[in-house]
Parts: sequence; structure tokens; C-alpha cells
Amino acid sequence: MRTAALVGMNGSIDWYCAPNFDSPSVFGAILDDERGGRFRVAPVAERLKSKQFYWPSTNILVTRFLHEDGIAELEDFMPVGMPPESRWYHHLYRRIRCVRGAVKISVVCRPAFDYGRVEHETTLDKNGAIDEPDFHFWAAAGAFHQRCEFDQFEW
Repeated sequence: MRTAALVGMNGSIDWYCAPNFDSPSVFGAILDDERGGRFRVAPVAERLKSKQFYWPSTNILVTRFLHEDGIAELEDFMPVGMPPESRWYHHLYRRIRCVRGAVKISVVCRPAFDYGRVEHETTLDKNGAIDEPDFHFWAAAGAFHQRCEFDQFEW
């Protein structure tokens, strides 16, 4: 294990240091809710229930959102067993999918590098987003299930 992400029941990563445990933070809302940064992927709904579990014998965390209109599942993981020189070695993967009904999804990605002390600029293109100084976030719209509709998408 090189690092870890704290994923809340609300689908928000509120603590994540990359690429290692002792690296400066990328998301630190657990320390400062307004300026600490977060990466939240979750349904937009009232009366929402959520459950979390790991797929058996894996490091894949599933956050299941239950609502009367549908069920959405958010999967989070970091790959293991890859060579350190692999371009995928330090990635954090998030996938949201609707498994029943129809669900509106909100995505908020607000990194705050080095505990919010480092200025950064985000560039969006058809393949996703790049944050400079030296960190990448990618969102592949094609990976989202057709019944998941984006209500809010904020970088």
C-alpha cells in the first residue's frame, strides 16, 4: 500500500495524500470543510440511504446509494500489484453506475494541493480534467451508465 483515501458514506473523498501516505494532501476536507478540498460523487436526492462494503477479497470499496427512484453504486479503488514504473501505479479510480431505476448524479472535484497552500489551474477537455502543478484527474463520460444523469458537474 502506498497511500489511502478516506471515502465517506456520502461518496466524498475528504482525505487523500498522493502519491504516498506522507505526501501533502490533495483532498483535506476532514481538516477544513471549506478550503480543504474534496472529491464527491453522489446522487442528488432527498431521503437517501447509503451502505458501504468491500467486494470480498478485494480492495474495491462500494458505496451503495438507495433511493425510492433507484439504486446507484460508487466503486473506489487503487490498483495493486502493478510495477512502480506503470503509468497506472498511482491512480485512484472512481466509477458510479445506476443498478436500478434512474438516478441524478452530482460530481464535485475540488482539489486543494498541499493542504490548500498550492495554487493550481484546472483544464477541461473531452477526455476529462488535468490539474496543474502535477496531478491528473480523468473523467470518462462514456463509463457512466445511461440511467445515471448528471445534475451537477463541478471541477
